[in-house]
Amino acid sequence: MVGVAERDVGGACVPDIKTAQFKRLARIAVADAALQRSHEKLEHFRTGREAMVAEIGPAQWAAMQDQARAIKWHTLEHLDTYLDQLATNVEKAGGHVFFAKDAKEANEYIVALARARGVKTVVKGKSMVAEEMGIAEELEKIGIKRTETDLGEYIVQLAHEPPYHIIAPAVHKSKEQVLELFAREGLDTAGVTDIPGIAGVARKVLREAFLKADMGMTGANFGVAETGTIAIVTNEGNGRMCSTLPRIHVATMGMERVIPRFQDLDVFLKLLTRSATGQRITSYVSMFNGPRRSDEEDGPEEFHLVILDNGRSRLLANPELREAMLCIRCGACLNACPVYNKVGGHSYGWVYPGPIGAVVTPVMVGITKAKDLPFASTLCGACREVCPLKINLPRMLLALRAESVQGQPQNRSGSLAEGAMIKGWYGVVRFGWGFSLAGKLGSLLQKPFVRGGRFRWLPPPLGAWLRSRDFPAIAAKPFRARWKGS
Repeated sequence: MVGVAERDVGGACVPDIKTAQFKRLARIAVADAALQRSHEKLEHFRTGREAMVAEIGPAQWAAMQDQARAIKWHTLEHLDTYLDQLATNVEKAGGHVFFAKDAKEANEYIVALARARGVKTVVKGKSMVAEEMGIAEELEKIGIKRTETDLGEYIVQLAHEPPYHIIAPAVHKSKEQVLELFAREGLDTAGVTDIPGIAGVARKVLREAFLKADMGMTGANFGVAETGTIAIVTNEGNGRMCSTLPRIHVATMGMERVIPRFQDLDVFLKLLTRSATGQRITSYVSMFNGPRRSDEEDGPEEFHLVILDNGRSRLLANPELREAMLCIRCGACLNACPVYNKVGGHSYGWVYPGPIGAVVTPVMVGITKAKDLPFASTLCGACREVCPLKINLPRMLLALRAESVQGQPQNRSGSLAEGAMIKGWYGVVRFGWGFSLAGKLGSLLQKPFVRGGRFRWLPPPLGAWLRSRDFPAIAAKPFRARWKGS
């Protein structure tokens, strides 16, 4: 197996995601009642996706998944060809393309462009790649004012926080918290009590920012090699404002976001919007083909596409992990994950949270800086079930778990105890009679620890499992006996 090398992501803020930090942040999140209520908002995404799959029909949905997966695998097998074709067609349309090996190179290109063009203000659409690069901080270092224009991103910018969720960056904030934040930042919130009113407050600020901006930045959901088209999906229209009003438009994309043909957009847009937000289509699907032509009324004078590697080549070269390159960043795995739904996005310590983040983060920042993320999973498989590309995230998490302990010194007494427990468990469950006997003994021995039909406390080391959850008691009559009796 190709190893995940230790590395720094140049120009980006990469914390050392140590065990104590992840566990501490997770405990804080689980104990935060307001935050746990905010996580309930994710239910809307889950039920919306389920409704859309039911509307299309499971068989047709599976066929779309297979089609998109085949296109993506084909693209990855010929990635250099399609990236070259994309760059060629963007340049034919009058745009500029820059291939960046890491975040440092990408940031240097954009900063140099801003300086050369006398840029003073930048409006920016939501882009996880831009977060990965840390471009916002680099622009602010040279005195350029940057305004996030997605409402959720604008909220977390004012709060000086990173995005919480791939598609809902401020899902952890209540409307009361946002109103308090806006008031603290000097925005006029007089008489505002509801969410439409909050959006109206932000709209006044953002409209002025759009009109004054020298440069606009967006991400890229897809780059079409055949036509040189960059496609983005938004629900607020800010992507179009960022890409048409300023005189310079810079789009950033990971190199895996290229697809071969324009007609391929059909299946990917259907899967992306339904999986992400439970919509048939987002409010805006915007497509860019270079700068404004002489016969066009609006659009930028310059268009620049920055295509980022930043560890993706290493991911592609790893036979155990390259499947992660199929990801279209819909966020469905976050919405389905029982761990993410408790500990939230900020506990993961870097740009990409949830199951997909637990796979790609160790590759991008180094396995030793993110060694606990592959273990932050129950391996229940919910992420794989909802993934529109059928990515086997549990299998990759197991591969990263194996790599994280390779060559690491082990606590011998802990290893012996753990080994003895695993052998004992195997000896019990491999035989039906053993499993049945264990259930009967467990039902008897549990009585001192069960209250109201649930485990509230257990002695160490099992007690750690109950620090933030209760377990149901072992049934006095196991399921197999009840099934047999019925």
